[in-house]
Amino acid sequence: MGRTLASSLNLTFVDLDLFLEEKYFRTIPQIFEEEGEEGFRRKERKVLEEVSTFDNVIVATGGGAPCFFDNMELMNASGFCIFLDIELDSLVSRLLVAKTDRPLIKGKSSDELRSFIEDMLVKRRPFYEKARYILKGKDISPQQITELVSSAC
Repeated sequence: MGRTLASSLNLTFVDLDLFLEEKYFRTIPQIFEEEGEEGFRRKERKVLEEVSTFDNVIVATGGGAPCFFDNMELMNASGFCIFLDIELDSLVSRLLVAKTDRPLIKGKSSDELRSFIEDMLVKRRPFYEKARYILKGKDISPQQITELVSSAC
């Protein structure tokens, strides 16, 4: 989604997780294994601070990034922060086929993943809803985001 949106708006796309892996020369699973979630979240905050200074970028964060430190405040202050409030079924199907190895969901069955996502959404929603803009739907298209950005500017 972020890549498509960045391409259509002629902006640079930054995946925060990939940026973090490149900066620290380790995969997220390796960082989790070596430093735990706390160590990962500290590194995640540092790279979020760094990318928040970039111009003309679309930044995609992992689902936990908004929920630690004052990350949502930083994101809102640094740019056009949008919470894509996608329906549970869509989230489950997207995460089941995700190409990245996510330590918090690794090895979960479809039912376990669904339950995990439901629990995490209850915990994380208050952080997500601090985003300046919220788009809701079963699936959200890059066109819908482009329209939101255009109407808000």
